[in-house]
Amino acid sequence: MKMIRFADGTTIAALGQGSWMMAEDSGRRAAEIAALRAGIDLGLTLIDTAEMYADGESEQLVGEAISGIRDGVFLVGKAYPQNASHAQLARACEASLKRLGTDRIDLYLLHWRGNVPLDETVDAMSRLMNAGKILRWGVSNFDTEDMEELMAAGGSACATNQILYNLTRRGPEHDLLPWLADHDIPIMAYSPVEQGRLLRHRLLVDVAARIGATPAQVALAWTMRQGDVIAIPKAASVAHVQENRAAADLDLSTDDLAALDAAFPRPRDRLALEML
Repeated sequence: MKMIRFADGTTIAALGQGSWMMAEDSGRRAAEIAALRAGIDLGLTLIDTAEMYADGESEQLVGEAISGIRDGVFLVGKAYPQNASHAQLARACEASLKRLGTDRIDLYLLHWRGNVPLDETVDAMSRLMNAGKILRWGVSNFDTEDMEELMAAGGSACATNQILYNLTRRGPEHDLLPWLADHDIPIMAYSPVEQGRLLRHRLLVDVAARIGATPAQVALAWTMRQGDVIAIPKAASVAHVQENRAAADLDLSTDDLAALDAAFPRPRDRLALEML
């Protein structure tokens, strides 16, 4: 399993599990919990959730999935931007902790930038760390200029930036990914298979067939190829989790990477960071 190191020395598997769109159908609940637990057993111990997902129901589902095995899980949560002030962030965190059934969140992210001044959010995150409610904090959907402003606001403790990044969303490679690498901040890539849409691309299917892998495995392996990206695909079944897990052991050759570069070229010009 490829590992990613945070600036504080903590290491985590480069392949985690997302929970976006989980807990939206009660009929799938048991299968989704089984999938999360199977992933943990396979070493995919990072689980990402947010207070926004299914209006908190995703957090409750994740809490049920990790019940009894909390210490073996690296839990990532996210707060709405309107909750990024001193008072609101503390309340939002407490509510998430209650839904998750835990006393701490390993990594707490600002879901996207809002109107609360960044220096206030940085201070609010620091207070939660000092209280032991969170162990580290970061951001999500921050472009390069946002990261520079965050640093100027005292945000040097930012542990990660969770962004939309996959074969069809390569804009961050122009300046955001190099900036994050220069500041020793690993990336978390959400929607690494573009919510499944990417998997029907003919050239991706061709590359996968040639190397005896599935399109999803190739797309995930590509996302994790550089050694500083954590991919967090959602898998709603045990079979899907098992398929994803194999991607962590897939090494793409120079020829494979060249073929994918040709099929999914990086934009020539810098684009603003996209988000879903």
